[in-house]
Amino acid sequence: QVQLVESGGGLAQPGGSLRLSCAASGSTFSINVMGWYRQAPGKQRELVAAITSGGGSTNYADSVKDRFTISRDNAKNTMYLQMNSLKPEDTAVYYCNAVLFDPSGYDYWGQGTQVTVSS
Repeated sequence: QVQLVESGGGLAQPGGSLRLSCAASGSTFSINVMGWYRQAPGKQRELVAAITSGGGSTNYADSVKDRFTISRDNAKNTMYLQMNSLKPEDTAVYYCNAVLFDPSGYDYWGQGTQVTVSS
């Protein structure tokens, strides 16, 4: 079992910054890829960014490239999303996801944290 808890969401002005954190607990040794997803009202959940277990490879949605940075500190069992140059269209609930090394690809989700970008 893996538990994921997000934090760091809130209200930011356009052009501002926020840093999200995702703290993992439980069987953290079994976690492979981790990622951030978001879901805006009336829209499907979409991948924002993902990072491999060692942090050596990252992937970003085109809409956030050059503005967001994903990272993870395995010693602290924590993943981060640094969000800069925020836009109103970044407003969404942001979810942390962890995919296990298990061949089934079983994954876990956090409860989500709200990010609102508005003046």
